[in-house]
Amino acid sequence: MEMRRAARLLAAVGLAALCCIAISSRVVDGKPDYRDALASSLLYFEGQRSGKLPADQRVTWRGDSALHDGEDHGVDLTGGYYDSGDNVKFGLPMAFTVTMLAWSVVEFERHLDAVGELRHALAAVRWGADYLARAHAGDEVLYVQVGEGASDHACWQRPEDMDTPRASFAVDAARPGSDVAGETAAALAAAALAFRHVDAAYANELLAHAEKLFSFATNHRGLYQNSVPCVAAFYGSSGDEDELLWAAAWLYIATGAEVYKSYICQHSGSAQSFSWDNKFVGAQTLIAKAIVIVLIRAQLILEGKLPNEGHAAEMRSNLDEFLCDLMQRGTGNVKLTAGGMLWWQAWNNLQAVTSASFVLAAHADHLAAAGATLRCGGELAPSDLVAVARSQADYILGANPRKMSYMVGHGAAFPEEVHHRGASLPSIKSCPEKITCKGGFEYFNKNSPNPNVIVGAIVGGPDESDQYNDSRENYQQGEPSTVTVAPMVGVLARLSQD
Repeated sequence: MEMRRAARLLAAVGLAALCCIAISSRVVDGKPDYRDALASSLLYFEGQRSGKLPADQRVTWRGDSALHDGEDHGVDLTGGYYDSGDNVKFGLPMAFTVTMLAWSVVEFERHLDAVGELRHALAAVRWGADYLARAHAGDEVLYVQVGEGASDHACWQRPEDMDTPRASFAVDAARPGSDVAGETAAALAAAALAFRHVDAAYANELLAHAEKLFSFATNHRGLYQNSVPCVAAFYGSSGDEDELLWAAAWLYIATGAEVYKSYICQHSGSAQSFSWDNKFVGAQTLIAKAIVIVLIRAQLILEGKLPNEGHAAEMRSNLDEFLCDLMQRGTGNVKLTAGGMLWWQAWNNLQAVTSASFVLAAHADHLAAAGATLRCGGELAPSDLVAVARSQADYILGANPRKMSYMVGHGAAFPEEVHHRGASLPSIKSCPEKITCKGGFEYFNKNSPNPNVIVGAIVGGPDESDQYNDSRENYQQGEPSTVTVAPMVGVLARLSQD
């Protein structure tokens, strides 16, 4: 059976990528093979690419797509990532994806380099950052979507074939979107930090975009779905305060400028989860790091150089509360399933899991560097936080009641009917004939494995009873997303060096 699976993976993934992924379930010293999973997670982003694919593209069943994006407004909006299993480019989740990929590099650069994946991580960041920089077409103009969700979802087509409308949508001073502008500022500031030692000129270019976007966002407040109504049913925003604080934190780390420090000290917020829509927890974690160990010029809370009062103290307290709830030592503990998975929501729960795990892993290192502990009634060591992050990664990689890896292509058993257009339809390389909008549903309705394996994708995951229905129709559990995999890159990088 394992040999048959290997043969199918060989055909579905392509020879060029095969050497970079696992075909079988490998265990290293009794633990999942985190390095293999890390390599797969980065390969996934190549499968999500839009635009003209590069010569070193490793996911060989994909082809060029959406080469005329932006022409309706005379702007080059080619490139970037498709968000999930469809063919729309949504700016808010794409920006969060880039921020988390960049944070993975900034936080765990040494780990990525040690296992030979830093160049792939940087390539993933650059592919998204290049698009976001092009989407920032003017000081106060940001394109936030290409394609339209309703018409796209009415079709089941490969991105290489799609003939659905590719309209471009922007926010500007008259039609603001401070949430998506703030998130894009965060993404480009984080990407600038990721490239600061690799390509200084490129980093400076990204940082210039980030600063202009932050100014645009703070000067023209308003939720972007009010300016681009068609996005509301897919990625509507619950507010902009989190994105602006998140962006200010990244910009303060990147520049040390007083304007961003001042913004941080005047704003606060809390949340029960960390996601593409709510970044307060990420901002809290960043601020804790930035003002604890990264910037010597910063006023350090844990070192006693910043008064432990006001909004800074509130942010630190809110982060501690969130972490204690994850550790099951708080006053509002996050639910744990019987199988050990942190549980928030029915739709794509693993997005919340991977993001929370990233925060646990990152803040554990922050505490260790400061010689500090997490206080949840008693003291929790940094290693305790890493242990919980590891337990969630292990669950995703197969240590769960179903003994199924929820990372596609990793392990002996993984979802085979993933809700993903490109993966579920024959590759354009092997079947060059056009597959029409409605013709693709012939493949959607097949009760059989996808012909292409979208290696490294993480599906939405099991329900609160640890059950999973592997059906292409089950989009709540079976659709992977870039916002789920991006935080996992950092988690796996951290665990790969334990």
